Amino acid sequence: MKKILLIALAFQFTQLLIAQQVVYLYSGKIPYSKHITNRERSILGADGNPRFSKVSEPTLTVFLPAKEKANGTAMIICPGGGYAHLSIVGEGIDVAKLLNEWGVAAFVLKYRLPDDSIMERKEIGPLQDAQRAIQLIRMNAKEWNVNQKKVGIMGFSAGGHLAATLGTHFKEAFIPNEAKVNLRPDFMVLAYPVISVPDSLSRVDRMFFGANPSPQKVKDYLKGFKVTKQTPPTFLVHAKDDKAVNVNNSTSFYNELQKNGVSAKIHLYEKGGHGFGLNNKMSEEKWTDWLKIWMKKYL
Repeated sequence: MKKILLIALAFQFTQLLIAQQVVYLYSGKIPYSKHITNRERSILGADGNPRFSKVSEPTLTVFLPAKEKANGTAMIICPGGGYAHLSIVGEGIDVAKLLNEWGVAAFVLKYRLPDDSIMERKEIGPLQDAQRAIQLIRMNAKEWNVNQKKVGIMGFSAGGHLAATLGTHFKEAFIPNEAKVNLRPDFMVLAYPVISVPDSLSRVDRMFFGANPSPQKVKDYLKGFKVTKQTPPTFLVHAKDDKAVNVNNSTSFYNELQKNGVSAKIHLYEKGGHGFGLNNKMSEEKWTDWLKIWMKKYL
């Protein structure tokens, strides 16, 4: 019975995407990838939605707003899942639908997950996909009715880690970029994100580097994660009782943004735990209402 249910859910998910444009990030060999057959799989989450793991062929699923609503803003969405899987519905597709209502073109990024068996350098694999996503959107801005100067990135949990990585590592291209496309997002939205700080490795970082990484590799990586005056304007939301990702991940990053004169806004729930997605059931206040106000300059 469970197998039948999973097949039915997979079918429903496939039908949902048929109406959308799915773009493979790379037309040829994926940078620093190892040649293997596609091992992607989906499992059923506690919320009844599929989770995708073993991602080896990254894609962008394009959700465009109605033409009469479109305002030229674009948002790359990075679902969470601890870099072990992707919560592609609740922290991806559902978010895209809401953004479309605001007139925003939304792009759900199905990024590769750190894995030595498919990557030569797993510490930059997801970042490559995020850089390629923003590169593709700016290169195809006319087709998707997007303003190249209004491209943001949004991430949840580990997806927030990826979004923040893109927002602090944009000066160095980890993908071919002969046209020198700007890889810096114009703004970031980070929901209960895992944040790397310049003097320590998070649990997520250790997934990239292993238990005993070389000091130089760690130093170079964390140095790149440092907030500067060029870090994009950032909106953060977190719950103080989050036991999976301590709220200090957001508050510390916010403080660094403030120190560097970067426009930033943070909203903290007293309760809500981790992974509340668009709707924190422990509060009557919707953080997306706060986000829409903050994004007014981009809409």
